[in-house]
Amino acid sequence: MKRILLIEDDDTIVYGISELLKEEGYDAAAVSTLREAFCMDIRDFCLILLDLGLPDGEGWDFLRKMEKDKGTPVIILTAREDEKDIIKGLDMGADDYVTKPFKAGILLSRIRAVLRRRREVEESGAVLRCGNVVLDKNRTLVMDGDREIVLTAGEFRLLMYLMENKNSTLTRNALLRYLWDSSGDYVNDNTLTVTVKRLREKLGEQSGRIIRTVRGIGYKLEDEND
Repeated sequence: MKRILLIEDDDTIVYGISELLKEEGYDAAAVSTLREAFCMDIRDFCLILLDLGLPDGEGWDFLRKMEKDKGTPVIILTAREDEKDIIKGLDMGADDYVTKPFKAGILLSRIRAVLRRRREVEESGAVLRCGNVVLDKNRTLVMDGDREIVLTAGEFRLLMYLMENKNSTLTRNALLRYLWDSSGDYVNDNTLTVTVKRLREKLGEQSGRIIRTVRGIGYKLEDEND
């Protein structure tokens, strides 16, 4: 049975989500403080649902720790709906960002999407190439020649999807559906723009040649060698 860790201090929300997860066949465990969360072995869980406002600190502190261990995906679950918080969470490596109040069906869909994406990465041994950029799905590693490019989870997924569909134009809606498995109604469109911008910055000079903006449509990753 898949185990999900819920880091949340609101007893009502904990009870509701725990029952929801159990009905869907998940084993739910919950802690209410950062101190308890830091004591958990996150390798025991397939997914973490993280609240940002906790009694003894901020969820950002836990997410910062998770940056060093990218094995377990994280969905931020919070009442904070400011664009800056959403961008910060995704940039720090969260796999998704869900604001409260939320509908049960949407939360379950997001959970399934994150777990599906993680499973696809784990099961695929493919190495993708575009110019000098090499992406290893199994090792969650991106190299530009001898230089390792350190990406957040969101940036990695975006680059992987672009490389899987290189030389094809991908619409913004298609990218949003893939990255967050939802329509633009649930994810601020600016998040995609910021993620592309930061991905280009990390790729460096190479990015100007491979990630092209198709005005009014989306993005296209071009390989000069093809």
